[in-house]
Parts: sequence; structure tokens; C-alpha cells
Amino acid sequence: MSILTTEPAAPGRMDRGLTMARRHAIWLVTLALLGALMVFVPEQGAASLRFVIDAVAGTILFLLASVLLAAYAGATGADNLIARAFTGAPALMVLSAALVGALSPFCSCGVIPLVAALLAMGVPLSAVMAFWLASPLMDPSMFAITSGIMGVEFAVAKTVAAIGIGLLGGYGVLLLERRGWLSDALRDGIGNGGCGGAKVRAPKPVVWAFWQDDARRAKFLREATATTLILGKWLVFAFVLESLMVAYVPGEAIARSVGGEGLGTIALAALVGVPAYLNGYAALPLVAGLTEQGMSAGAGMALLLAGGVSSLPAAIAVWALARPPVFALYLGFALLGSMLAGLAWQGWMG
Repeated sequence: MSILTTEPAAPGRMDRGLTMARRHAIWLVTLALLGALMVFVPEQGAASLRFVIDAVAGTILFLLASVLLAAYAGATGADNLIARAFTGAPALMVLSAALVGALSPFCSCGVIPLVAALLAMGVPLSAVMAFWLASPLMDPSMFAITSGIMGVEFAVAKTVAAIGIGLLGGYGVLLLERRGWLSDALRDGIGNGGCGGAKVRAPKPVVWAFWQDDARRAKFLREATATTLILGKWLVFAFVLESLMVAYVPGEAIARSVGGEGLGTIALAALVGVPAYLNGYAALPLVAGLTEQGMSAGAGMALLLAGGVSSLPAAIAVWALARPPVFALYLGFALLGSMLAGLAWQGWMG
């Protein structure tokens, strides 16, 4: 083989290397952080490592359940059920979209093409907003992990809150639509729909007994592996951060800032959650640690909810697709709903 044919292959290998590095960046950061602790603060490094091992051991069954749920949904095609939420009268669509957004797993193509398809096909913004607000907050995998870290009662309450925030935004937008506002939600040039839109245009039947098909069995294994890697890297990273937080962040300071039971601390937690949120799975151990150090129950709920809706991928999706007034409504309903849910949870825990 000549030099001319071999030289162009190098950039391809380099690109693949960069892609792999980005894909595993969280693992590299976690290892680097633990390595630095072992070198410069060996006692804390050993303590953090023990903390991570104990935390993973305590959540392993819930992690396994979340992996199996996600893989089963992908292999059976259960994510196609989402298309059925966007039929019927607008008020009914808002209800079903909020329920589907909070409860059903769906394809990893991402929220951008799916929501673009829904809006481009003429689905009312009210129903799309309900789905948009609820979908980042809860799904079966998130429920399993939340149950393992925060408890089943908290996971159920967060699910109810996700549906409630979706309904708040959906019916709020529906009122504005009926007044003639928000008639043009999408930015110019948006509306192709992509791979996510295919699930809405032509939903395929669900094959619950996926193990009878070779291709679906292979997809189950791929989904299980991918989900394990995604959940694993974020949870381990979060547990390392939690160990440092427990060691170095004074519990008294947390209690003074967000340890009260009034609206002020819950509102503060929601406002902090918007810019500071990291990842739905990574945030759970961090909030659990903050709660143990004095954060109020309502503030913890508000932080998780506000951050979940406004997490970077979700916020970018909204900004890329929607006009600024829709983006403002998205964040406004997220903040209001998170505060109300935080107050409700605080009252329930009373």
C-alpha cells in the first residue's frame, strides 16, 4: 500500500481517539480526581474511595433495575408508545403528554428532533410543553436510582411533581394559546423532525417478547451496556464529589443557607439549581449529602426539580428550537412548579 493511501487514515484515527476521549471524559476526570487525592491528601483519597465503594454497593440493585428497564424499553420498542400521547382534544393531550413525559422511557435520539417533529406536525404547544417539562425529570430508570439513593417515598413524590409541573406548564400555555398568543413557537428553519419524529408519524407496534428476535436481543445487550456505562460514570463521579462535600463543606453553613422551612430557602434552592445543575443521576447523591448535612426536604426537592428541567441538554434543546418567549415560559414554569413542589413536599414531611 502506498504512502498516499495510508496517510489520510491518520486524521480518521485521531478523530476516533478524540471521540473516545470525550465519551470517557467523566471517567478520566474521576480517576484524575481520585489520583490527585491519593497523592496530595492520601487520607482523604482513601476515605473517598471507601465512600464510593460503599455507596455503589448500597445502590447496586437499583442500578441493575434501571439498566434492565432501559434496555427492555429499547429492545421491545416501548418508546413508540409516546406517539399515542399526542392525540385527542388539547386538554386531554396536555394530561397524556405530562404522564408520558414523566413515566415512559424513549429513544436516545434526543429531545430536539422529537419536539421539533411534534411542533412541525401541528401538535399544540401546550401538549408539547407538558411533555417537555416532565420528560427530563423522571423515567423508570431515574425512578429506580432515585429510590435507591433518596428512598421510594421521595421517588414517588418526585414523579408526582414531574407530572404536576408538566400539567402546570401545559395548561398555562393552553390558556395563552386560547387568547391567541404563542401562535409561532419554532425558530425559523426548525421543523424537520429527524429520527425522533418517525415515532410520532408512524409508530411501530411494541414487541414485548423481544427475546424471540435475534436483532432485539442484540439491541437489549447494547442498551444494557450503554446504560450501565452512562449511569455508572455519573454516579461514581457524583459519589466522589459527595465524599468531598461531606469532608470539606460545613454542615452548619448548609443548614444556615437552605436549612429553613420557609418559601425563601426553597426559592433559593430552585434558583441555585437552574445554573448549577450537573446531571440528573449525578445530582441525586449530592442532594442526598446536602440533606444529611442540613438542607431542608423541600429545598432538596426544589433543587432536583428546577435543575432537572433546566439541565444543560434540556435548556439547549429548548433554546435551539423555540423562540425566546417560549424559552422564557419554559424556565418560568419550571421554577414556579419546582417551588410549589418543594413547598408541598416540605409540608408533607412536616
